[in-house]
Amino acid sequence: ARIRELDEGEAHLRIALTAGHLGSWILDLSSYTLTASTTCKAIFGRLETDSFTYEELIASTHPEDHERVRAAIAKSSETGCDYAIEYRNVWQNGTVHWVEVRARVVRDDRMARLVGVCADVTLRKTSEDQLRRVNELLEVKVLERTAQLEDAHRTVLEEIRQREHTEKLLRQVQKLEMIGQLTGGIAHDFNNLLMAIMANLELVRKEVPPEERIGRLVDGALKGAQRGAALTQRLLAFARQQVLKVEPVQMSALVHGMADLLERSIGSMIELVIDTPPDVPFTRVDTNQVELAILNLVVNARDAMPDGGAIHISVDTAHSPGDSDLRAGDYVRVSVTDTGTGMDAATLAKATEPFFTTKEVGKGTGLGLSMIHGLARQLQGALRLESTYGKGTCASLWLPVTGRPAAEERIADDPKDDGPADASELRATVLVVDDDPLILSSTSYLLQDLGHEVIEAASGEAALQVLRAGQKVDVLLTDYSMPKMTGVELATAARALRPILPVILATGYAELPEGAGVDLPRLRKPYQQSRLLQEIRNAVNNSVSRQSGAQ
Repeated sequence: ARIRELDEGEAHLRIALTAGHLGSWILDLSSYTLTASTTCKAIFGRLETDSFTYEELIASTHPEDHERVRAAIAKSSETGCDYAIEYRNVWQNGTVHWVEVRARVVRDDRMARLVGVCADVTLRKTSEDQLRRVNELLEVKVLERTAQLEDAHRTVLEEIRQREHTEKLLRQVQKLEMIGQLTGGIAHDFNNLLMAIMANLELVRKEVPPEERIGRLVDGALKGAQRGAALTQRLLAFARQQVLKVEPVQMSALVHGMADLLERSIGSMIELVIDTPPDVPFTRVDTNQVELAILNLVVNARDAMPDGGAIHISVDTAHSPGDSDLRAGDYVRVSVTDTGTGMDAATLAKATEPFFTTKEVGKGTGLGLSMIHGLARQLQGALRLESTYGKGTCASLWLPVTGRPAAEERIADDPKDDGPADASELRATVLVVDDDPLILSSTSYLLQDLGHEVIEAASGEAALQVLRAGQKVDVLLTDYSMPKMTGVELATAARALRPILPVILATGYAELPEGAGVDLPRLRKPYQQSRLLQEIRNAVNNSVSRQSGAQ
């Protein structure tokens, strides 16, 4: 019965090993003699008839797992702990397979043995490896997608920031443009008022001896009106509607030529350093206006350093890649840098707005930087300000480079008071056209005082009726901005009736559309009698020259 029970137990063990695809093996730890079942040999790539020793088992182990297998066997032999390990073995055909081995140390009086089983787990390990690679790939894709989403999020935030910045700049530009249009319109109307005041004061001054008290009062009133005219020029400069006389200028020479004036303007407590290389290219500017702009920047720098400091003026060339303020190209850059109080961000943002000033009442109009800003824009350049509160300010005037130091180009005349007018026996019939009665009558008085005959017309159509009636007209003097018919349109219609009729266009600012009236001499308001006489003389002389040429 005992033998039968043992046979049945062995049979059940074989069935279990076969069902579990397990191979059994015994390793004598004293001699390292390996006894392996047929299934065990098959798991290691051996046939039933092949020999399979411990050395062959170790030799078939993957080189990277050798030490791990030996260490595990040695540990179980020394400590008696269970032997459990998974490792790779290389079959005789070169393929790599995974094996899982488990065993226990069995000891008796004669020997100690490792008795265990093994199983081929290649399929499981391959599946695990594939799953691991899939997980790793998925993690990589998740990280990549997360990075893409983060980049997209940052891009969206940057686009939002740029859009907000652009919208802010657009609102600022629109605000300044609106202020500029309003300023230009006010300055134009103010010029008309000054025209009437100055014309009448000039005529009154001729009737009163200058040494008498009333004569001095008239002179004072006239000087006040002239200061008002200078103020309107600053307003027009901000609105980019002033009349400029443009010519090629070498900025290094211009700045050096101002050195004495600048030294006198800043006083002895401030050091002035001028750095202007001689090879700076030409730029086309209005010399007087640019000199005034530089002087204004230096005076602002002086006022920002009440306790003294240094002002550094440099001239160099710079390239603009193109932006909303400055088109792409090469520019001459005039920089005025001070070591004064500087401006914070809020003050810097408003610095070029008209009438904004940080100076005390009576020490500044707030038009200096706005005038320079408008002048730079009108010259196709820009004014750029950089400032740090407590460390100073750098104002840079960017002006486009020109490769043609050609002869002076006059966009329009810059009227000056040439002193008392002298008619010199010039007598002409002048058709004066203006929709403003004050300007019309004042101009008529000035011309009559010079001995000219005057025909007044309050509109373009009224002037054309005079010409159609065949009345003698030597010169047509017309305002530009009039309802229903502008001065340019009137000039075109008048020359259709009388081709050689000289026409003078009087305007408060350069508001002519591109290509309109470029051949018409312009008389800028408010003008004085001497300037009016000169324009009439030029117009009559040119008309005589054309008539002689035609004959």
